[in-house]
Amino acid sequence: MGTVILTLTGFLSRFIGFFYRIFLSRVFGAEGMGIYQLIAPVLALSFALTVSGIQTAISKYVAREEKTGNYCASLRYLFTGFLAAMLLSILCAIFIYRYSEEIAIGFLKEERTAPLLRIISLSIPMATVHSCINGYFYGIKKTSIPSACQLIEQVIRVGSVYLIYAYFQKQGMQPTISFAVVGLVIGEAASMCVSLIAVKVHFNKILPIHMSALLCLKSTQFLSSFKELLSLAVPLSLNRMIINFLQSIEAIFIPQQLLKYGCSTSQALSVYGVLTGMALPLILFPGAITNSICVLLLPMVSEADAVGNRNKIQSSIRYGFLLGICFTAFFFFCGGFLGKLLYQNELAGEFILILSFLCPLMYIASTLNSILNGLGKTLETFLYSMVSLLVRLGFVFFLIPVYGIYGYLWGLLVSQLVQTVLCMIGVRKIR
Repeated sequence: MGTVILTLTGFLSRFIGFFYRIFLSRVFGAEGMGIYQLIAPVLALSFALTVSGIQTAISKYVAREEKTGNYCASLRYLFTGFLAAMLLSILCAIFIYRYSEEIAIGFLKEERTAPLLRIISLSIPMATVHSCINGYFYGIKKTSIPSACQLIEQVIRVGSVYLIYAYFQKQGMQPTISFAVVGLVIGEAASMCVSLIAVKVHFNKILPIHMSALLCLKSTQFLSSFKELLSLAVPLSLNRMIINFLQSIEAIFIPQQLLKYGCSTSQALSVYGVLTGMALPLILFPGAITNSICVLLLPMVSEADAVGNRNKIQSSIRYGFLLGICFTAFFFFCGGFLGKLLYQNELAGEFILILSFLCPLMYIASTLNSILNGLGKTLETFLYSMVSLLVRLGFVFFLIPVYGIYGYLWGLLVSQLVQTVLCMIGVRKIR
């Protein structure tokens, strides 16, 4: 039931987000989308640094204590992880706000992102609050709360941006891309409020009134809980930071390398916006189905491995390949039409057509990654992702200046092929 809830909510959120991107592309144009997409690496790095590893650690240790019914220990893990994550997130938010100009010019290479960074910094502590609480609810297998937070965040974000846009249109003023970032902060605030209310109601039910949180937290095991959380959270955070940092370098340097190819700043950002804000989201949209399959696969593969049943693994790979072929055919024949219909942009249609060949590779790779994780081979999946990213970076730095954005499109195809082959070799070795 938890998997079904997560799957449906994830699909609905992605569905809303997909049409939200269409709305943004029509209101702010390709260049505006390019500027908006440039702040994503900073947000991803902030999440990896502040809370990604701690969220997983909270989930793991709370799940362990849930079996024994030790609710004080569960609260202690949540509160300890929350304190550590909040300290990091506040420092991170202050740093981004204070040095937004330097980050925009020196790191993102686009000074127009500075005001967006100042706005987005306000969302980091809010995201930390609901991420920690979501980690707790994942640990006790109550996925309805994280799902509700995700859906509410998406609905409030989209709704607030639309209302701001409508108000400015009524006043005869032209909205800027900053309003999309304001909507993101409003959405995070709403998600934080819902998660705080949910966790308060939850603990009011399971802990007696006389047993206050203070009594739970005075335990001599407080420091031990902190050490346990960090022992798991630090390596997880480091892994994600490395991956996110490489992805950030990739995202930042695509427009820069397009300048070397001969594009103007406006053209480079427009092409980048069309690719990352229009074409790729459409190609990745069916991934909601494969992501759901992968959520189901991880426990299934662990169980199949325990009893020596490899037929399920082979079947899942075949289904991933067939699904990919179907979507490749769909995007190949309808890409041009979809680009004009959804985004009113011919270049988006051309990109969709080329990227259609990614589908079988992506779906097989995600399936194989889930299989490897289910078999406990998390280090291998991390290394395969690293190799794939390094291949893409090679195309960014060496082929975009010569062939333009098509050099990067080839890089996407080659890197995904490399990752798929590596994952297949990894699975075959285990077999």
